Amino acid sequence: MNTRHEQSFARRFSVAARVLLGLLFFASGLANLLNLAPQPALPEGAAAFTGALMNTGYMLPLIFGTQFIVGTLLLANRFVPLALALLAPFVVNSLAFHAFLERSGLPVAVAVLALLLYLAWAYRKAYGPMLAPKTAPG
Repeated sequence: MNTRHEQSFARRFSVAARVLLGLLFFASGLANLLNLAPQPALPEGAAAFTGALMNTGYMLPLIFGTQFIVGTLLLANRFVPLALALLAPFVVNSLAFHAFLERSGLPVAVAVLALLLYLAWAYRKAYGPMLAPKTAPG
């Protein structure tokens, strides 16, 4: 049985997690779209991976644009389950990038994953229809 205090804490923590994740991706996406963020020196494998994304001509703007839009949706508290679903592949790739290519960002990537998983759990009812094993078109 949930007490009123536990419900209030869960609601406040969900809002804090959503706003924190929103600010992170809004600011990161905007800074990178406008080339305001300095590019750090990267280990060889990480630099090669980033260079390959850059050489496509579209992938980095797509990633940064998606981060900006997702951050905006999270901050505006609109389409939050959709924003989290769009964010999930980026967060998983970010975790892998930092686990295998550039270890210094791993703690932040793990924290972002934890926030994403918490919010996905908090909004789990919205994912029910999407996760049905069999469904028919509407």
